[in-house]
Amino acid sequence: MIFSTSNIKKSFTTGEVSEEILKGVDLTLAEGEITALVGSSGSGKSTLLTIAAGLQTPSSGEIHFDGQDLGALSPEKTRQIRAESFGFVFQSSHLVPFLTAEEQLLLMLETAGSPLSTKQQRQEVEKILDEVGMGHRKSAYPASMSGGEKQRIAIARAIVHQPKILFADEPTASLDSTKSREVMELLQKLTKTLNIATLMVTHEEDLLTYADRVLTMKDGRLA
Repeated sequence: MIFSTSNIKKSFTTGEVSEEILKGVDLTLAEGEITALVGSSGSGKSTLLTIAAGLQTPSSGEIHFDGQDLGALSPEKTRQIRAESFGFVFQSSHLVPFLTAEEQLLLMLETAGSPLSTKQQRQEVEKILDEVGMGHRKSAYPASMSGGEKQRIAIARAIVHQPKILFADEPTASLDSTKSREVMELLQKLTKTLNIATLMVTHEEDLLTYADRVLTMKDGRLA
């Protein structure tokens, strides 16, 4: 397993009231697999995903990635690992409105510290855009794209730097059923061909057929 969490707990305090959201979660992710995380609202599934992705810190517990205990690393090293090895797709595409599709991906390569030359980066971007069926839209801005096109660009941006882990939080929630299936087919294909470990939070039961494993969160624990 390339990624695991051990006894992850998370509490939030409001005034004098403390609420435990995660109550000791052990999670493993394997390369080339989509792991779907489901559960009712408030069960802790999105909190678990954001902690696993390093977007917030747990109250206690350990997170291991590629043989490293992320909690034992400096914040700078952790940020570097997240930039280089993790990819993110959310319900909203979060595309930069004044950048073209091509520029969105080039910015991601720059952020990830890509060692490729400028020419090689453009070649890689073209290849990934073709892979997600958006090569013909490389010069398009987000305002001219449909919801499905934006999400395809968001997925391309998330994988252009060849991450080892992809975190997807409700990636199809803003799409209709047809576009949702198209996006899930794309995620499934990329997970397999690029050997990515994908963790996806979803509430759409129809999409669970695309997952290799389905885990259910209930009251802060994996049921």
